[in-house]
Amino acid sequence: METAETRLAEIEGRIARAHKRFGAPPEAVTLVAVSKTFGAEELEPFLAAGQRVFGENRVQEAQGKWPALRETYSDIQLHLIGPLQTNKARDAVALFDVIETVDREKLAAVLREEMTRAGRDLPCLVQVNIGGEPQKAGIPPDEAVAFARRCIDVHQLDIRGFMCIPPADEPPGPFFAHLATLGREVGLPWLSMGMSADFETAIAMGATHVRVGSALFGHRG
Repeated sequence: METAETRLAEIEGRIARAHKRFGAPPEAVTLVAVSKTFGAEELEPFLAAGQRVFGENRVQEAQGKWPALRETYSDIQLHLIGPLQTNKARDAVALFDVIETVDREKLAAVLREEMTRAGRDLPCLVQVNIGGEPQKAGIPPDEAVAFARRCIDVHQLDIRGFMCIPPADEPPGPFFAHLATLGREVGLPWLSMGMSADFETAIAMGATHVRVGSALFGHRG
């Protein structure tokens, strides 16, 4: 039976091989372990094995497990990778270390207000609806560069780059390449793209952060 340590080593090995094979530009690729729906007791073995960067979709769910885990593992870095409602922005700023889903003007303004109030300046990513899918969050690709610049210049957010989730039923490579082009246009270093099924393709296109859940933790239920 696979242990947390062997699963983590396998994914890290695949990331390292893809990075070496494709000669991707970032010096390193960060594994964001997508821990949504998994409880603290299921995450403990991965923390014990050395994983420290995790991604959560929902503020309320994250509040229920991460404060206690941080009492033991103080160097955890927690990314919000799900849509953020403005009425949850205060809680998100208090709990998370990186916000990956800035996608509208009102949210950018509220995050600035809450970060100033809390005395925290969190790194942020602009979420791009790279496939133009109506059911998905994210700023349209043709507005992403201008929006990122407004977030930096107007709202004084620490925007590090872009994040996307490509359409599930199409090859992801062109969408990852498009996001990388947008990142170069603004001159931002981070690209959060690629999940369990396609993170190696994302690395080939220059991903700096890959968000891996099921390949690491298995499928819930």
